[in-house]
Amino acid sequence: MNAIKRFGSAMIVPVLLFAFFGIVVGFATLFKNPNIMGDIANEGTMWFKIWSLIEAGGWTIFDHMELAFVIGLPISLAKKAQGRATLAALMIYLVFNNFINAILTLWPKTFGVDLSKGIENLTGVKEIAGIETLDTSIIGAIFISAIVIWIHNRFYDKKLPEMVGIFQGLPYVVIIGFFVMIPIAFIVCAVWPTVQTGIASLQGVMLHSGFVGVWLFHFLERILIPTGLHHFIYTPFEYGPAVVNGGLKPYWIEHLTDFSNSTKSLKELYPYGFLLQGNIKMFGCLGIALAMYASTPKENKKKVLALVLPAGLTAIFAGITEPLEFTFLFIAPYLFLIHALLGATMVTIMYLFGVVGIQGGGAIELAAINWIPLFSNHGSTYIVQFIIGIIFVGIYFFVFKIIIEKFNVPLPGRIPDNGDAKLYTKEDYKSKDHADTQLDANASEYDTKAIYFLEGLGGKDNIKDVTNCATRLRVTVFDASLVKDNDYFTHNQMAHGVAKSGTNVQVIVGLSVPQVRDSFETMI
Repeated sequence: MNAIKRFGSAMIVPVLLFAFFGIVVGFATLFKNPNIMGDIANEGTMWFKIWSLIEAGGWTIFDHMELAFVIGLPISLAKKAQGRATLAALMIYLVFNNFINAILTLWPKTFGVDLSKGIENLTGVKEIAGIETLDTSIIGAIFISAIVIWIHNRFYDKKLPEMVGIFQGLPYVVIIGFFVMIPIAFIVCAVWPTVQTGIASLQGVMLHSGFVGVWLFHFLERILIPTGLHHFIYTPFEYGPAVVNGGLKPYWIEHLTDFSNSTKSLKELYPYGFLLQGNIKMFGCLGIALAMYASTPKENKKKVLALVLPAGLTAIFAGITEPLEFTFLFIAPYLFLIHALLGATMVTIMYLFGVVGIQGGGAIELAAINWIPLFSNHGSTYIVQFIIGIIFVGIYFFVFKIIIEKFNVPLPGRIPDNGDAKLYTKEDYKSKDHADTQLDANASEYDTKAIYFLEGLGGKDNIKDVTNCATRLRVTVFDASLVKDNDYFTHNQMAHGVAKSGTNVQVIVGLSVPQVRDSFETMI
C-alpha cells in the first residue's frame, strides 16, 4: 500500500502542468471564435494567426502526454540521481516504441497490424516522438517508466569491474532496460490489441451506467483523497483511455470550438458526466469554509478567518482543496465522509440537469475551458449549474455548522491552544548543536519548515524516503513511534495536519510542498 501511495503521489508531477496548457488552449479557442469576437477572429486575420500560434503551443502537453508521464514519474520515485533516472526512462521508452515499430513492420500478419497502410488508416496506433507504434496511451508510458525506475533504484549503484567501469551508473541502467524491452515489446504487441478491446467494452459500460456511475466516480475521487489514491480514479478518465482514446480532457479541448458553435445541448454533444469534481471544490468548500467561520466563537473569528480564507480561496480558484479539507479531516473524519456524499450528490444532480464538461479544477480552469468559450450558446446550462451550486453551498453550510456545534467538533478556534507543540525558530537551531541538520542565518521559509518537519519526524536517521503530491510531503520512516503528534505539526500553522499509516506519514504542507521537499531532501 505504501508503494501504491508513493506511485499515486508521483502522478501529480506531470498532471500539474495540464491545467496551464488547458487554460491556454481554452482562451485561444475563445479568441478565435467569430461568434464571440466578431470579424476580428475570422480565419486569415492577424488576430486569428496570433491566437492560432498560441494555441499550437498549448497543445504541446496533450500531444505528448506519454512523454510527460515517462519523464515525470522518476522525479518522485527514483531514490537517487533523479535527473539521470529521468533520462534513462525517456531513452528506454523510445527504445520500447522502436522495438514495437520493428516488430509490427517485420511480422504484420502475426500481430494483425500493418503499419505500411499508414497510421491515419489504422485504429489503435499513433506516432510518438516520430515513431509509429501501438497507442498504449499513458498506461504504457507509466508501465515502462515504472520498470525503468525499478531498474534504476536496484542497479544504478552497482559496481562493475574496472575494465567496463565506463558503463556504470546511467549507461548500466539503460543497457539492462534495452534488453528487458525486447520481450516486453513482443508481449505488448501480442496482448495490447485484446486490452484495447476490453477498454472499448469498459467504455460501453461507462456510457450506459448513467447517473449511478457519475455518482460513484465522484464519491470515490473525493473519499480517497486522504490516501492519495484518488489519482487512480480520475487519471484514466482525464488522460487515459477509460472512456475515450487519449482521455476526456484532450477530447474536450479538441472539440471545444465545435461545441461553442453548436446550438445543441452540451449533454447531447458530450454525454459524459465524469470530471465534474471542480464543483465540489468551488461550492462545497465554500460552504465548509463559511460553516467553520460561523461556528467559531466571536473572540477567535479573526484568527480562524486568516486560516479558512486563503484555504477556501485556494480551493475555489486553484482547485487545491487539501489545505481546507485536511483542517477538519483528522479531527472529525465523519465530516469528510459527509463532504464526499454531499459533493457526489451535487455533481450528479448537475449532470442530470445537463451540466457536462471538463470541470475538475478550480474556477480559473473552469472559466477558461468551459464558461467563457461556451457561454454564448450554452449559457443556460451554466446558469443551472450555479443555481444548483449555490443551493448546495447553503446545504453544506447548515449541515456542517449544525454538526460542528452539536458535537462540539474541536476545530481551530473552538478550543484553547494547548501549547504542547513548540515552534522552533532559527535562533533555536543556531544555538543548539544539531548533528543532523544545519540552518544558516539566511534560511528561507521553506528551510525553516523543512527542518521543523524533520525534527518532528524523528531526525534524518529516521527517514527512509520522501516524495510529495500537490500539497503533501509524503515520508516513509523507519520508526513510527518517533513521529510527533498532530499538534506539533499544526502549531503556528506550520502545516495543516499530519496523517500516519504505519511507517507512512503525510505532512499536509500546502502549495509550497515542492519547495519544502527540496529543502528537506537537501538536509537529509
